[in-house]
Amino acid sequence: MRFGLIMSEVGHGLRRNFSMVVSVVLVTFISLTFVGAAILLQFQIGQMKGYWYDRAQVAVYMCTSLSTDGNCKLAEATKDQKALVEAQLKSPAIAGLIKRVDFENHDQVYAEYKAQFGDTTGSDFVTPAFLPETFWINLKDPQQADVIVESVSDLPGVEQVKDQRKYLDPIFTALNAASFTAVGVAVLMLVAAVLLIATTIRLSAFSRRRELGIMRLVGASNRFIQTPFILEGVIAALIGSVLASAAVVAIVKFFVQGYLGGQAQDTPFIGMSDALIVVPILLVVGAVLAASSASFAIGRYLKV
Repeated sequence: MRFGLIMSEVGHGLRRNFSMVVSVVLVTFISLTFVGAAILLQFQIGQMKGYWYDRAQVAVYMCTSLSTDGNCKLAEATKDQKALVEAQLKSPAIAGLIKRVDFENHDQVYAEYKAQFGDTTGSDFVTPAFLPETFWINLKDPQQADVIVESVSDLPGVEQVKDQRKYLDPIFTALNAASFTAVGVAVLMLVAAVLLIATTIRLSAFSRRRELGIMRLVGASNRFIQTPFILEGVIAALIGSVLASAAVVAIVKFFVQGYLGGQAQDTPFIGMSDALIVVPILLVVGAVLAASSASFAIGRYLKV
């Protein structure tokens, strides 16, 4: 098989169908960019889950003189009741699950409140007595939070017990929904890319039907005839894949690390190592889709 002849046929086909090739490049670029964004979003979700779930705490709020919820009856939690909660947390059945316990009294909770909400309307009317004393519990395994909730919720003097992971779940649910949406759009775009590649190859073969007829008459094999058309689709798709890879790297470098990293420094974000994992995936997906769709299209055409 003459490599030079095949590549000249590939170049001739790309020049003749330049507008269709550009369409293939653009559709492949957009679809694979969505694929890359969906993969990166899953990486980001996994990283954020691991980071925030490990830092999520269980908060045990004690009764105040204004509380009526839980076990409260408009009475401040007594020292004995707080000591009972602390003893329960140190019991053999519970202590093994706990990494650390911190207790904040009224003044400490009030200082935290003023630091976060001191400039809001109505904050001047809040006094330390309004805010419940709190046990903050860090767990070795955040999945065991329900054990802590069940063990102390019914103790006297406890207003409520909250697992902070419940506040994170809606955020991760929304991020997962966005990721699945990106995957859905990417699949539709990939289908469009496959159809466009197949159409481009069939049009290219049709425009060269006389040359193909001559090649058949002189005994050229189907493999020799098909190879230039398959390479045309692969080259166009690879250009789109390279552009998508560059877009993914640019998104991570300039948007995620540059902009988001500067805005939310306490949040862990994906890095260039994650982007470099996605790049070969996009290149392989683009090449495989192009080769398979082009091979199928020209194979069907030659059988007609």
